[in-house]
Amino acid sequence: MTSELPEPLHVLAVGAHPDDVEIAIGGTLARLVRQGYRVGMVDLTDGEPTPGSPGPEVRLQEAATAARILGVQVRETLDLPNRRLFDTHEARLALGRVIRRHRPRIVIGLATKTPLASPDHQQAVQLTDAAIFYSRLSKWDEQFDGLPVHMVQKQLWYPLGFASLELPPCAGHFVVDIGETFETKLQAIRAYATQFPPTKDRLFRTLEAQNRFYGGSAGFEVGELFLSTHTLGTRDLVAQVCP
Repeated sequence: MTSELPEPLHVLAVGAHPDDVEIAIGGTLARLVRQGYRVGMVDLTDGEPTPGSPGPEVRLQEAATAARILGVQVRETLDLPNRRLFDTHEARLALGRVIRRHRPRIVIGLATKTPLASPDHQQAVQLTDAAIFYSRLSKWDEQFDGLPVHMVQKQLWYPLGFASLELPPCAGHFVVDIGETFETKLQAIRAYATQFPPTKDRLFRTLEAQNRFYGGSAGFEVGELFLSTHTLGTRDLVAQVCP
């Protein structure tokens, strides 16, 4: 089985639906690819049904187009139910198998629930936490189709949505400069034509304002916010504070 595994990923980003990851951290993923890292995305559901889409085939094609725009090397969509996503043992195993197969060093997932938006997001938080833990457990080969145990080195969270200015509890937060990839991010989001027709252009103005706020807070033109599950440290204070 090990000889058949793909090349490991540096980063795997997890979303509940196609477009979650693009909206939150698409600029960072595009930047990572340009920096030479192997990056993957996994959507826990296909996002269907949804009001503006004719069906899952169209939504999956939009997701594939968005992935090509960002340049990520891997994108997978799990067969878990949209609108009825729950943190179950089976769902944990499904994501855990993806983690074991692609062996990312870093997994990035949703940070918290999104009031007035899909409850799938909160379930995805718990599900991702559990899958990262499951992927490291030995003596459980029958649950993982013989895939080898994998230890994720670091876990990060990303906030999704615009309804709250408060950060969820975390050990620290930081901002990634996406000045060179912000337009790529917007292009990837616009690939979801069924989800973001011209009547929803307000989202793009709001997103730009949010990313400019995050970036400005760190001295960048545009940025994306990340939350760390562990305290962040440095061995070079000057390089860290004055990059």
